[in-house]
Amino acid sequence: MPSIQIRKLGDALGAEVSGVDLSRPLREGAFAEIRKAWLDHLVLRFREQALSDPQLLAFSRLFGELDPPGPNPYGKPFLPEHPEMNVISNIVAGGAPIGGLGDGEAIWHADMTYVDSPPMAAILYALEVPPSGGDTWWANMVLAYQELPAGLKRRVEGRKAVHDATYNSAGIMRKGYQEVTDPRKAPGAQHPLIRVHPETGRECLFLGRRRNSYIVGMELDESEALLDELWAHATQDQFTFCQQWKAGDVLIWDNRCTLHRRDAFDPNARRLMHRTQIKADRLPV
Repeated sequence: MPSIQIRKLGDALGAEVSGVDLSRPLREGAFAEIRKAWLDHLVLRFREQALSDPQLLAFSRLFGELDPPGPNPYGKPFLPEHPEMNVISNIVAGGAPIGGLGDGEAIWHADMTYVDSPPMAAILYALEVPPSGGDTWWANMVLAYQELPAGLKRRVEGRKAVHDATYNSAGIMRKGYQEVTDPRKAPGAQHPLIRVHPETGRECLFLGRRRNSYIVGMELDESEALLDELWAHATQDQFTFCQQWKAGDVLIWDNRCTLHRRDAFDPNARRLMHRTQIKADRLPV
């Protein structure tokens, strides 16, 4: 068996893992290497993989218990035979979308932070990709916190923010919600703006998404101004890595300490990805 090799992809975060076929059971000790690399680099990429849905699910379960997808605008799973798996796609079949998020931009966000226990990780497997566009960017919130100006750090210390549940990252309203005009009344969980990573002990910013966010206990205009400062800082290029997808790519990221976004792409091109996520901070047995 070839040994696992790990190569950094960006200065801020990201690494490529080679020498592993995720469709087969991992050799002894291999998963421990993968998990350590994931904690070190926050985003891992595996190229040239060929996985069935059950194989993707089996790999995902190595990281912990699976978390079902959040509600989509259509109100039912895209894969009824695998309801714990989500589909990200712009493809329409029989007059209905086969997946979510379409072909537009998906703005910076962390996944499902509008619930009390957001997933700790997500895995995305590329089945079809457009010839250009649709790139995904990740930002390192550990590094963003470390580089936060001292004055800004003091202003957010001990503060919590509301994480709105109304809209997904493509700006589409989720089924069962109503338009929000006042962020102070947005439905969703409250989380500290600074959190401690439960496995590494590193402090990081925890921002969720910008739309309808609100810092608890502040005047709305003060909250808006402070959030704008935080987001402008956290999404600087120096904290990011860009993934240009190829079919067969599998990426896993740490949802506890990263943000991600997606570029728009040609609506006439096809993009199809299967996605899983891991429940919050549950270490595998």
